[in-house]
Amino acid sequence: MISDDLRAQLARGCARLDVNLPAAAENALLDFVTLLVKWNAAYNLTAIRVPTDMVSKHLLDSLSVLPFLRGKRIVDVASGAGLPGIPLALSCPERHFVLLDSNGKKTRFVTHTVTTLGLRNVEVVQARAEDYRPAELFATVISRAFASLFDFMRLAGHLGAPDASFLAMKGQPPADEVQALPAGFRATVHPLAVPGLEARRCVVEIQKQVPGAEC
Repeated sequence: MISDDLRAQLARGCARLDVNLPAAAENALLDFVTLLVKWNAAYNLTAIRVPTDMVSKHLLDSLSVLPFLRGKRIVDVASGAGLPGIPLALSCPERHFVLLDSNGKKTRFVTHTVTTLGLRNVEVVQARAEDYRPAELFATVISRAFASLFDFMRLAGHLGAPDASFLAMKGQPPADEVQALPAGFRATVHPLAVPGLEARRCVVEIQKQVPGAEC
């Protein structure tokens, strides 16, 4: 049973993020927290154990990147327990999401969650990012605490369409990682204000530079 306090916390956080969720999505997000708590006891899916922390550190943190999504096809690389992919998919039913992870334990949980929540816009794929070859490329490639920016592009760069946006969710702005990106990529660091989190958060938006275009 979802408590009124959790529901109020999510509503306040979404209001601060300027995210308008339909009632069905709000209920499903809280059901997702319930599933995380239940499965976490046996599967150790996340180090976050307290439901109120899951709302801020998982749900609201994921929803904070909504303004940076592009296009209809989005892949969440190293999705783990479905973050940020499941909260984003619940918020954007008109978009198609692929949740990609090589860990069978985690993809089993995500598959169960997708079925339980009735998410028709989500596909779960168990594979390493570097081995995955989709039939159609993605407009947005996103990761959360996956790897350095250099490795993110090395392992998942082939998943994006030519004009794709690559989004790497980070804590402190990773100036050294930005500098280490290979030539041909432009990175922009966007600060994120996540309700309930005091720690710094940001998303690094990486795009392939078009030859001859102005920097």
